[in-house]
Amino acid sequence: MSTPRVVITGAAGFIGSHLAETLLDRGYAVVGIDNLLTGDLANIAHLTGRDFVFIKHDVTNYINVEGPVDFVLHWASPASPIDYLELPIQTLKVGALGTHKALGLAKAKGARFVLASTSEVYGDPLEHPQRETYWGNVNPVGPRGVYDEAKRFAEAMTVAYHRYHGVDAKIVRIFNTYGPRMRVRDGRAVPNFIGQALTGEDVTVYGDGSQTRSLCYVSDLVDGVIRLMLSNANDPINIGNPQELTIEQIARTILRLTGSSSRIVHRDLPVDDPKVRKPDITRAMTILEWGPKVSLEDGLGKTIEYFRTKLAAR
Repeated sequence: MSTPRVVITGAAGFIGSHLAETLLDRGYAVVGIDNLLTGDLANIAHLTGRDFVFIKHDVTNYINVEGPVDFVLHWASPASPIDYLELPIQTLKVGALGTHKALGLAKAKGARFVLASTSEVYGDPLEHPQRETYWGNVNPVGPRGVYDEAKRFAEAMTVAYHRYHGVDAKIVRIFNTYGPRMRVRDGRAVPNFIGQALTGEDVTVYGDGSQTRSLCYVSDLVDGVIRLMLSNANDPINIGNPQELTIEQIARTILRLTGSSSRIVHRDLPVDDPKVRKPDITRAMTILEWGPKVSLEDGLGKTIEYFRTKLAAR
């Protein structure tokens, strides 16, 4: 029996690299594709010598992969507010054209397809916690709209390929995920707070800090994604940790775990910043038999150690 082969777009990114590594550990062959716009070869350097092939390529252009492909995991996209505010056109293009090309590859190869969508499709939600049946509250012309709408369009394209071309397509809506291989200046709360705490800078909390997030450690997320990849599910599924924390609580926890003497300072809340974020994971629990296992303290501890090493190497 031949080794099952997975193509991952965005493989040099934070989550993409963890997916590649875990799939290799589980006996899959992996083809990683990335144009390195926000990805980093350092994230996948340790995969050299394994059953891993890297192709530098912009997936908004036609994707050619020689040989059989069993799964296509479409993870290519800027995902941090810093990135998609600086790269609005590229974000929209990878959500639209990149998804189209990745789905085309899956259709041509008869492969299963998994789209990395996001809790951002719910916008600043009026339903709490957020279930997959919620249609969202999104401002299409706000600064965050380039990411929100790129992912909403990507979901519509994925469903269209499933309905009209028979592609076995799945959609994972990823809630706030953190862990090693995030960039120090990523722009999201956890790497921002850790980087500031470790360098003695003021820890910047936007707004009054009462807005909430639900943090899922990357290994838990990857396990959920692979369970979805192997499942018969085609409806969107939330993967995230339903433990809801305020931004202020997250900042104070990181200050405690790092032993930092940094002080918390408040800045104006960005436009359309979601006030709450908490996944309803009933579908994931019942269909995939999945739930998060890594505690916040353990996950943050591993992430802080990674950041210490990265900062020491500078």
